[in-house]
Amino acid sequence: MTDIAGIARAVEGAGADALSLINTLLGMSIDIHRRKPVLGNIMGGLSGPAVKPVAVRAVWQVYQAVKIPLVGMGGIVTAQDALEFILAGATAVAVGTANFINPLATLEVVQGIEDYLIKQGISDITELVGAAHRS
Repeated sequence: MTDIAGIARAVEGAGADALSLINTLLGMSIDIHRRKPVLGNIMGGLSGPAVKPVAVRAVWQVYQAVKIPLVGMGGIVTAQDALEFILAGATAVAVGTANFINPLATLEVVQGIEDYLIKQGISDITELVGAAHRS
């Protein structure tokens, strides 16, 4: 997708109340011994930390283009990851793949965000939404 901001504006114009960015990216792997795709469906979803830079970039670009809330997702494992999305413009974040590795991942992300807010002397997390655009 080359114009994610344009697509986001169109979706907002069509009446969307919020957008979530991003889900998995299409990926593929080939078994070099069998010389065939590893997955029966040939392609599958790539998720987790590998997609985070792409996802943060998407939130950054879309935040500049629309006024509706954004849910950032894609590779969030730690509070730092979540805070990057928030600073890029996400109003909320979602933790997905990390929960397969650590069932407490979401709780740990929430606690880490709370700790960060306390250390930074921030009483309202909305102060951070899109803050990287203002610095």
